[in-house]
Amino acid sequence: MTIAVSPAAAPAGPETLLELDRVGISFGGLRAVDNLGFRVERGQIVGLIGPNGAGKTTVFNLITGVYKPTDGQIRWRGEDATGLSPHRIARLGIRRTFQTIRLFADTSVLENVIAGEHLRIRQKWWQGLLNTPSQRREEAELVERAMQVLERLDLASVAHENATSLPYGAQRRVEMARTLVAEPELVILDEPAAGLNEFESAGLNDTIRAIRDAGVTVILVEHDMSVVMNVTDHIVVINFGKKIAEGKPAEIRSNPLVIEAYLGQDDEEDPLMQAVHQGRVSP
Repeated sequence: MTIAVSPAAAPAGPETLLELDRVGISFGGLRAVDNLGFRVERGQIVGLIGPNGAGKTTVFNLITGVYKPTDGQIRWRGEDATGLSPHRIARLGIRRTFQTIRLFADTSVLENVIAGEHLRIRQKWWQGLLNTPSQRREEAELVERAMQVLERLDLASVAHENATSLPYGAQRRVEMARTLVAEPELVILDEPAAGLNEFESAGLNDTIRAIRDAGVTVILVEHDMSVVMNVTDHIVVINFGKKIAEGKPAEIRSNPLVIEAYLGQDDEEDPLMQAVHQGRVSP
């Protein structure tokens, strides 16, 4: 699969896009994230994993501006982006999906995807009311870009169907298309395999790789360890808001601190140990 996106031209050699430097946040007396630091290099697929309640969603929300860190710094391409609002983070080129699908009900697939381009619209509201030539040209451009992404995610045939009437796996792809149409440099995927069957999860692996191969860097928060171990280049593991390990998938799956953190949960509930028992991940 090839996904046509057009991020800014990448410079020669590795480049740090995103860096968390001793980032922390407290909610009252609860230290949800503590002294967390890691880097995301351009072109990587980076996994962020940890047991239930480890603080992964909080880290997501810190990066995307939903929360402001109590301390530490978040840098984007070397510039301080700490505490910026979500819409300013999005304008920098960072987009995200959500663990719970958030499609607009009673709206077509195409309209849902076009909504992902809202920050790029140049026309004023009054030009839309007057249906000016420039407004019509821009609308045609938005539709064209959206259809290109839908085509490459195998969704063009359902572009005019109600988005929420599609099967669950297809709805997931619609949400990813809405993120990609904005031509981001970094996409943060929050539990994209949630609710997918085994066949759909295998297809998700190909989609995530295609996103990376198109020039978009990916951060993946995912409980399905067969997805994480198969598609990521680098993994950061957190527990109780602190980083306990970092490295390549082969290093992480055998790290004693990681195994101990996951073994602290009931094996029947823990995703890593389930994957080990099912033979999808080597212990």
